[in-house]
Amino acid sequence: MTKKILLGGKGLTKSISIGGDSPLTVQTMWKDSIIDIPENDKKLEKILKEIYELQTIGCDIIRFAVPDMESVLALNIISEKTSMPLVADIHFDYKLALECLKGNVAAIRINPGNIGAIENTKKVVEACRENGVPIRIGINSGSLPKDLQEKIAQGIISRAEGLCETAVREAEIFEDLKFDQYVVSMKSSDVKETIDCNRFYAKKYNNPLHLGVTEAGPLIGGIVKSSIAFSTLLNEGIGDTIRVSLSSSPENEVVAGLNILKECGKRKGGVTIVSCPRCGRIGFDVHSFVDRWQNKLLAMDKNITVAVMGCVVNGPGEGRHADIGIAGTKDKAIIFKKGKIVQTIDAKDADTVF
Repeated sequence: MTKKILLGGKGLTKSISIGGDSPLTVQTMWKDSIIDIPENDKKLEKILKEIYELQTIGCDIIRFAVPDMESVLALNIISEKTSMPLVADIHFDYKLALECLKGNVAAIRINPGNIGAIENTKKVVEACRENGVPIRIGINSGSLPKDLQEKIAQGIISRAEGLCETAVREAEIFEDLKFDQYVVSMKSSDVKETIDCNRFYAKKYNNPLHLGVTEAGPLIGGIVKSSIAFSTLLNEGIGDTIRVSLSSSPENEVVAGLNILKECGKRKGGVTIVSCPRCGRIGFDVHSFVDRWQNKLLAMDKNITVAVMGCVVNGPGEGRHADIGIAGTKDKAIIFKKGKIVQTIDAKDADTVF
């Protein structure tokens, strides 16, 4: 079992634990720049609303890119106004991390290898220690040290071994500073490399692991890659928090992550949606109905299964196990519970009755 660390620091952010016996968490990353927040109350309001909506459907943590001081100022404003744990993602400039720690961020993401002199890393570690804020080490296949790149090129070690060794080197810097509150992340765009490097690390170390396939691609391809990598590792007991990295919305990343955890038996409860793919027998617009209702259903605090079916063939029959369902039949729609029809309505009234 990995050790447990606490995100949240000393501020107002809701604390959340990672590792040990903690529930697996689902993360996403903010997709847009936030630099004009201080001068734009409407944009701040919109961001806070979107964060809240992500929180209601099951997101546990959001990471924000912090490339400059303007972003630091904006993130510190946002972090004071939400209970969602926010992570500052920082490269190269340690001063950005120090400034974020004056706010209410829940964690800092850095790579000691690209933050400059060891003294810079030490300053970040000491500030994190003082504020009770953990660090995430983020390693990917594009950030390997030159000596390991050469060994990979020569066939001496695999890229997965190089990822693992890089993480070990980065972690040793923290251990030498007597700082053990960190999460390790090793990501590749290749599924096998992602699986192998996390296996290598988990055999020897007990630090919490953040799972992800980096640059996984668009919606379908990215979900396929992440599902294979995550299910393999999670079923071996490897992994404490996940992010499905997609060229898509944060919402889709969260929904994909939640469904992967559910199908792996790592998260229980909440609303489960089953719906048919639709065919020539269609009597009900399944696709648009699911699009309209998905987030509302996921936000409900209920442990139920909801079925949305396009016709009576797939309706009460194949959806018999659902606690509640809807299916179409020409210009009508039927509402059923546990396979029994309880109401017949006009299809146009489906949203008002369901």
